[in-house]
Amino acid sequence: MSRQRTYALIAAAAAVLAAGATVLVARSGDDHPAAAPRPSVSAPPVRVILPGRPGESARVTGSDQVGTLDGSTYNTIDVTFVQMMIVHHQQAIEMAGLAPGRADGAELRALAARISAAQGPEIAWLKRWLRDRKLAEADAAHDHSTMPGMQTPADLAALAGASGAEFDRRFIAMMTAHHQGAIQMAGDVLGGGSDQLLYEMANEMAVEQGSEIRRMEQL
Repeated sequence: MSRQRTYALIAAAAAVLAAGATVLVARSGDDHPAAAPRPSVSAPPVRVILPGRPGESARVTGSDQVGTLDGSTYNTIDVTFVQMMIVHHQQAIEMAGLAPGRADGAELRALAARISAAQGPEIAWLKRWLRDRKLAEADAAHDHSTMPGMQTPADLAALAGASGAEFDRRFIAMMTAHHQGAIQMAGDVLGGGSDQLLYEMANEMAVEQGSEIRRMEQL
């Protein structure tokens, strides 16, 4: 087979895979509206040099095709999402931790406990995902204050200083915005990530947080 024909076949296969991924995201959005949000940021692949085996030359590939020992791949969108979602979840747990001693409604306290119970294990999973790939847990270049849905220190202080019905009102408004931001961030992975396990995790997270938003609307 000629080199030109080989390149043509590779290009055709890549196009088919890309089309399949688009259909998968669209179908996910049909089943769960919160699961296929509009991407908030996009990080283009970068050139990565992979060393060859003994006696072989190194090769250059894209960061969207970096493989792991289990054969999976991940890209810069995946890594950015994981590193930033750890911090995003930590703030949600911080807010939820204020509810037991301040919330007026028992249903809101129960919802806050559910948020902590769900997002704590997710943080552990995200940290393990980075460790398994020998990646840093944080990137100094990330500005966490600009993440969608992140609350300011002043907002957190006001929430901590509130109680009763005022706390409930502030908590619902702040946590709803926080969840909407997380769903938006999940859209980056659903729309441009490469790691299948992370894709599934982000999809489940978006669905769960969409459900919690609807519950807060009822409250």
